[in-house]
Amino acid sequence: MGIRTIAVYSDADAGAMHVAMADEAHHIGPSPARSSYLSIENLTDAIAKSGAAAVHPGYGFLSENAEFAEACAAAGAVFVGPPPDAIRAMGSKSNAKTLMESASVPLVPGYHGASQDLETLAGAAADIGYPVLIKASAGGGGRGMRRVDAAEEFEKALEGAKRESASAFGDDTVLVEKFVTHPRHIEMQVFADSHGGAVHLFERDCSLQRRHQKVVEEAPAPGLSDAARVEMGNAAVAAARAVGYVGAGTVEFIVEGLHVSEPGHFFFMEMNTRLQVEHPVTEMITGVDLVEWQIRIAAGEPLPMRQDELTVDGHAVEVRLYAENPARNFLPQTGRLDHLVFPPDSANVRVDTGVRGGDDVSMYYDPMIAKIITWDQDRNTALRRMRGALAKTEVVGVVTNRAFLAAVAAHPAFLAAELETGFIETHLADLTPDAGVASPMMLALAALGEVLDTQSPTLNQGDPASPWNARDGWRLNGRGESILRFRDGDAVVEFAVRYDGSDFLFDFASGPVRAAGSLNDDGGAGSIFAVIDGA
Repeated sequence: MGIRTIAVYSDADAGAMHVAMADEAHHIGPSPARSSYLSIENLTDAIAKSGAAAVHPGYGFLSENAEFAEACAAAGAVFVGPPPDAIRAMGSKSNAKTLMESASVPLVPGYHGASQDLETLAGAAADIGYPVLIKASAGGGGRGMRRVDAAEEFEKALEGAKRESASAFGDDTVLVEKFVTHPRHIEMQVFADSHGGAVHLFERDCSLQRRHQKVVEEAPAPGLSDAARVEMGNAAVAAARAVGYVGAGTVEFIVEGLHVSEPGHFFFMEMNTRLQVEHPVTEMITGVDLVEWQIRIAAGEPLPMRQDELTVDGHAVEVRLYAENPARNFLPQTGRLDHLVFPPDSANVRVDTGVRGGDDVSMYYDPMIAKIITWDQDRNTALRRMRGALAKTEVVGVVTNRAFLAAVAAHPAFLAAELETGFIETHLADLTPDAGVASPMMLALAALGEVLDTQSPTLNQGDPASPWNARDGWRLNGRGESILRFRDGDAVVEFAVRYDGSDFLFDFASGPVRAAGSLNDDGGAGSIFAVIDGA
């Protein structure tokens, strides 16, 4: 768009990709987010120093903070987001539900009132009917949330929800709602301008979650009928109009999964007053650049398209590649990305990332490495594209959830679109199987990589042609053998390597394996060309 870009960065991000990409960058404080990316004062100082005309708040941190939006305006910069009043209106779940009720947006049966005593809340739960969900009014990300299946469990669950809500958000106000069985999480992308225009750009299915955090997103939602889509879209636009919304937003609905194709089985959950992490799937099926729309609307322009001009083409899927260990309860990982390769961008594959090979995944911020998005004319083909894209994704240095995501994309229940928010918990054993021992092929590739690496002339001192500098077992009376040891989980695998001309013979416990090959630099990516027992 020809707009000059200005980045901000903390100590941890001084060498980050976004800093290198921007036209200029300004330091805003130490590594902890509270001292940098969450410091409104430091950010407004950067606005003043840089002369920025506008501020795009991104996905997290202060993106839904009304005080920050006001501070940007006071500093002379346009906030690329909704008005502060709209952020506040949707920031409280209880207030938002009251507003949505007045706008005739369907709500989950529940209590959203001000009284917070046990008697009132337990009475509301009894009236609604168990199971119910206790939710923090000011919360998100699953914190301050408890499912209650029976009346005798309510008091203890309420105490836990209030305690967690107060700790996470400084507010222990809760609401009580009917728990929807077989729940699907379907959200509508909405846009509104300052001239009274408002549209939706269809839906995204975000049902695959873990601890209420999205893992896989797709568009359009499998099984949603045209009639249900129109009804949900109209409700989402009504929600945006009810709060005087301007810019990009997402209206999130909980849907009864067994009736997803029927109108009238969706209920308002909340509205995210920002761009979503999963917005690329909407861009892929509509051909619309949502960030460009954000900037144009913030500049006072009308919406670029009318509702009847927006159409859906094909199907798109997004997965979030994280530095985390699924085998250890998805424990976040930190460390250096020693090797990082993504599939090349194309009309069918898109990779959004903020890191490069050699960067660190630090303890200070979310450990997402990339979003991988695939598109094709139908869901099955888009998922096949995703499995191929994940197979071409290489990360060395930190443990990732790549294999877990590939297992999701290949799981029969997911392929059959048997979706609900508890999918991952239900199928966790299938999605995180025991790795087992390394196969002879894997062991042979690892061994070949090691012996080829030690043969590299760059590692040898002096004349690489001299036999005295050879790394192939050369002896005056023939070639000897070496011993290699690898750690495979908790076990140590040890075997001999013998040299036979241009080949290597690995004496595995399961039998000898013959291997040959060469190392390829691949422009810094690094790979092995291998021949293992003729394959």
